[in-house]
Amino acid sequence: MATERLSMRKTREVLRQKWEMGRSHREVAQSVGTSAGAVAGALDRARKAGLDWAAVQALSDDELESRLYPAAVAASARPLPDFAWVHMERRKAGVTLELLHMEYLEQHPDGYRYTQYCQYYRAWLKKRRLAMRQEHRAGEKTFVDYSGKRPSIVDPQSGECIAVELFVAVLGASNLTYAEASLTQSGPDWIASHVRAFGYFGGVTELIVPDQLRSAVTQPCRYEPGVQRTYEEMAEHYGTSVLPARPVHPKDKAKVEVGVQVVQRWILARLRNQTFFSLDELNARIAELLEELNDRTMRVYGTSRRALFERLDRPVLKPLPQERFVYGEWKTARVNIDYHVELDHHFYSVPHALLHELVDGRLTAATIEIFHKNKRVASHARSHQRGRHTTVAEHMPLLHQKHLEWTPSRIVHWAQSIGPNTALLAEAILADRPHPEHGYRSCLGILRLGKRYGDARLEAACTRAFTVGARSYRHVESILKNGLDRVAVDTNQSEPTSARESHENVRGRIYYH
Repeated sequence: MATERLSMRKTREVLRQKWEMGRSHREVAQSVGTSAGAVAGALDRARKAGLDWAAVQALSDDELESRLYPAAVAASARPLPDFAWVHMERRKAGVTLELLHMEYLEQHPDGYRYTQYCQYYRAWLKKRRLAMRQEHRAGEKTFVDYSGKRPSIVDPQSGECIAVELFVAVLGASNLTYAEASLTQSGPDWIASHVRAFGYFGGVTELIVPDQLRSAVTQPCRYEPGVQRTYEEMAEHYGTSVLPARPVHPKDKAKVEVGVQVVQRWILARLRNQTFFSLDELNARIAELLEELNDRTMRVYGTSRRALFERLDRPVLKPLPQERFVYGEWKTARVNIDYHVELDHHFYSVPHALLHELVDGRLTAATIEIFHKNKRVASHARSHQRGRHTTVAEHMPLLHQKHLEWTPSRIVHWAQSIGPNTALLAEAILADRPHPEHGYRSCLGILRLGKRYGDARLEAACTRAFTVGARSYRHVESILKNGLDRVAVDTNQSEPTSARESHENVRGRIYYH
């Protein structure tokens, strides 16, 4: 009968007790838990290998085994397949382990049989699938995600069942969990859920770890994902930063993956037989169950999530800013020739020096902010009037500003400084046009004739023009050029110059005030 083969640990203990302590075979066998024959066999093999206790101590287990059992080690030294190559080949259509084993035996006829071949391959595969245990520091990370399983609400008008989204946020160190329902996964709902989660936690961690969904990431990438601008702006507002998990790597956010599963089991499952007719009603019930979840003792830790939070995360969370983040969408536009940019079908002015420049517009519910090279250059109240303009006078060139300063009342007031009939003619010209601004140039041209001919002659020329029904700059200029202002007007054919002409288009001086 073959002598029992001892493990290298027991072999070392047998040799130590024999050579160092000088004990008998029987005493060593009782101490180690083996037979006296096995003790004699181990001692005999060590002597044949030329070993002493000092040499045994210097050898590793593999080296000691190869010295004590050289034949067995040599017999087991058959060539192993290249399991990395085997693994890649298995991804090809129709390739099986059995086929790859047959090809292996063609190259190594004395190689391992199929059962051992598979065992070695599975052992290699387990070592390849090592998972690094993540250590989560207090206050370091908040993991966020949406649940694949969704709650629903019922439209009270139509009775339609509407599936909604379930947002989940989990703190890395304490596992404190926040959950709420939202209508969509769009940017406004995504950001609003974060803001409410930070409010629930009472602070912010150093990092936010989301999945690479569209509301968070504009350009999915394993190495350098492009974070959505509003999301990045929100993180900056709260003094944190965004670290998206790698695509198709759920272990990067394992905390929230487990958190979603817990919420599904302890909250969503308990809602399955309840009916809600609004999102607020659903979230009120989720909030109640969430408190129970966070106060519940965890079997692994022997304490609740909230207790861990108070001990670990709360003392080191960053404080919330005084103002909550206001959601805003970003759009890029080019300044048009009229120094306005179009944002959401409305036109907003910017400083005229930015003509043809690219600018960034931030659109909130109430305001429009326009930035050029990350510097704010304009701010407006948001307008929803399509195709209309919102203009700030300071954005206009100087000449445009001066033109904007002219009003009908100002023109009439200037005309009064020359004479009453000049004012009457100005009023008549402004009233005669489809819009008062159409008469601005005519009036300004008439008033400037006073610099060339003097105010007295201009007043006389306007008196004559008003009396004969002339209503343009050219008529007044012609009267002055031809000296007709010095010729008396035939009062038999017209009303006195001091009398105001009665006409339905003459609105009067009060109209322009």
